[in-house]
Amino acid sequence: MPPNAPPIDEVQLFIRKLRGQRVILDTDLASLYGVPTFRFNEAFKRNRDRVPPDFAS
Repeated sequence: MPPNAPPIDEVQLFIRKLRGQRVILDTDLASLYGVPTFRFNEAFKRNRDRVPPDFAS
């Protein structure tokens, strides 16, 4: 687990079920990591090749 990753029990609070899929919204992930949503999305786009294909759609 990365050194700055939030605790698992905290992450589980943000998991939602939409259309039969478990999801975490980008706003929730950004708040867990303590960054603005637009910065989280920038970092995601820069590192898209490091993310499993089924992680985001």
